[in-house]
Amino acid sequence: MEQYSTRQNKISKLVQREMADILLKLNKTKFPGKLISVSVVRVTKDLGIARIYLSIFPSEFAEEILEEIKEMTKQIRGDFGRKVGKTLRVIPNLEFYIDDSLDYIENIDKLLHT
Repeated sequence: MEQYSTRQNKISKLVQREMADILLKLNKTKFPGKLISVSVVRVTKDLGIARIYLSIFPSEFAEEILEEIKEMTKQIRGDFGRKVGKTLRVIPNLEFYIDDSLDYIENIDKLLHT
């Protein structure tokens, strides 16, 4: 596991907090009845890319919702830039992924209890 700098940690926390807020608003309008949460944010060393891992429930809609979010990346990055423009000099590019660790844990749980 690579060592994170203090700056990377601060920025990943900032991205996570602001993304949660942006996605909450987006969720209400575009994906009612679904739950989207930001589980992890990893920022590259040069702070140029923020990899955002999303938990989507119910998980059968995860791929479909992820695709829609990816199509809206430019708009989401714009919203994010307006929120943190005074804090960050460079707005990182956003990459969205599904955090399937809950599915993985659930699967292990099923295997252990059969």
